[in-house]
Amino acid sequence: MDRSWMSIKNYLDPKYLDGVDEFIKFAFLGKDPNCKLPCPCKVCNNFEDQTKEVMANHLCRGIVDSYTRWIYHGEGFESDDENDDIEISDNDSDFDSMEELLNDVGVANFGESWRHSPELDTGACTEKEGEASRFLRLLSEAEKFLYPGCEKYSKLSFIVHILHLKTMNRWTCKSTDMLLKFLHQVFPTALIPSSYYEAKNFISELGLKCEKIHACENDCALFWNENKGLDHCPNEKCKAPRYKSPNSKIRRKVLRYFPLKPRLQRLFVNKEIARDMRWHKERRVDNENMMRHPADSLAWKDFDRNHKSFAEDPRNVRLGLASDGFNPFGTMSISYSRWPVILVPYNLPPWKCLKDPFFFLSMIIPGPKAPGNDIDIFFRPLVDELKELFATGVETYDAFREEKFMLRAALLWTINDFPAYGYLSGWSTKGYKACPVCLDETTSLYLNNGHKCCYMGHRRFLPIDHKWRREKKQFNGEREHRQPPRTLSGEEVLQQLLRIEQVEFGKAPDLLQQKKRKRVQNSSNWKKMSIFFELPYWSTNKIRHNLDIMHIVKNVCESLVGTLMNIPSRTKDTWQAREDLKEMGLREELHL
Repeated sequence: MDRSWMSIKNYLDPKYLDGVDEFIKFAFLGKDPNCKLPCPCKVCNNFEDQTKEVMANHLCRGIVDSYTRWIYHGEGFESDDENDDIEISDNDSDFDSMEELLNDVGVANFGESWRHSPELDTGACTEKEGEASRFLRLLSEAEKFLYPGCEKYSKLSFIVHILHLKTMNRWTCKSTDMLLKFLHQVFPTALIPSSYYEAKNFISELGLKCEKIHACENDCALFWNENKGLDHCPNEKCKAPRYKSPNSKIRRKVLRYFPLKPRLQRLFVNKEIARDMRWHKERRVDNENMMRHPADSLAWKDFDRNHKSFAEDPRNVRLGLASDGFNPFGTMSISYSRWPVILVPYNLPPWKCLKDPFFFLSMIIPGPKAPGNDIDIFFRPLVDELKELFATGVETYDAFREEKFMLRAALLWTINDFPAYGYLSGWSTKGYKACPVCLDETTSLYLNNGHKCCYMGHRRFLPIDHKWRREKKQFNGEREHRQPPRTLSGEEVLQQLLRIEQVEFGKAPDLLQQKKRKRVQNSSNWKKMSIFFELPYWSTNKIRHNLDIMHIVKNVCESLVGTLMNIPSRTKDTWQAREDLKEMGLREELHL
């Protein structure tokens, strides 16, 4: 149904009135004429139920603009009018799209002149199974008709369409597998894969594969590189089995890692995107008084000064990393935490670099428990790849300049909420020294009734002549004369980390007994040295970790609104808070 009428602001417009009539007919179709339904007008906003006549009158005053999916009036959650009718064209666009897809793969792997590349010589590829021979097989399958007489679909285009339909209609893997088996039996002469597994394996040769790396169920180590052939955890205090049983070979825990190099190479296959990868240097307007892009930040400019060879080529990629845990089952009654890790290329202009098509899913850290401080175990493949990308790079074809070059990449910073900040940085974000800015100079106070720490040293960041520095009653009963704490450089942080005891990762019972590790003098609140310090440039980065502003704004807003509105589950005005204020000598002054 056409919904363009919902954006019309002239409620007397005939098109708007016709749209209201169509909506009323749709909402009350097959229902009792005297029944009441939620009214989507701007006053009721689906909170008040109205009859058919009253709803029609209300909608003449406008409809809620955001109510584009009519879930309260008979439209299901899964429906989408724009995709209900999937039309398959009768022209040759399917073959054109497959040709463009294969051309992108060929350009990414063999350059613009891949059709004449000696690596794709048929005689040279028959001797051993390699990347070139697999690509040749894709070319041959794209030229084969699905069955004799079918001039519309090849085997490749058919599989791509099936997997596309699976995604668009949210088919399960089991239903797709049953459909392919049925089609294979009905059309035995057609080149139809007999299972969903076979279809996935065939399409995986297009590139951008996922590496499945087995992990210890206690997060002690990965069965990768030197540990690849082991059947038990290499940690002597764990020795957990790799598989659920010796005969089944079903792994207990799997890290899904998506290699970064081919994803960065694909950015330069498209001419427009390859051109935009230089935007930060060639087309960005530099303004020292305004920050509109990460390239305007001091951290970016400081990185360029410290690594001039990297900054010379604007095509070298600067990356940001974000990660957080979520429950994939969508219900809090099931305790499960899975951690996706996202990489963002900042070379692109701001209207592109933070859009979904340019978010790189780097890995999926498995559950059911959050990795905690053991998250460094899972970052090992990514860090090794980042070290190689910074030192030597990877040969890449630039479609805009039509040349090959060595593409390099560097990680500028991470973005997380406060608990994940502690996991990635190694600084404990709990206890008396939780602040990663003030470090040892953190001003904290334990609340005996609230059973938590509070931090009252924030006024030291105000200008020295600010009136709040002289206030007593509104804060902790004392004046603030201290200067802001000095920010430690990356080299100073590294020197502190070199003095702490080596951390033994894992959640095995023997390892959990050592959870509270001994710290030497002046080791501050560090719990480990982050794996990111293995990157040759990490200690010189001006900013290494960032806090996600969304979480901060959300939590502060909920606390303020909950206290002002006296919401039982959100308010901070509790009897414990009042007793703590009394102990601090602030209750009478605040008139509580």
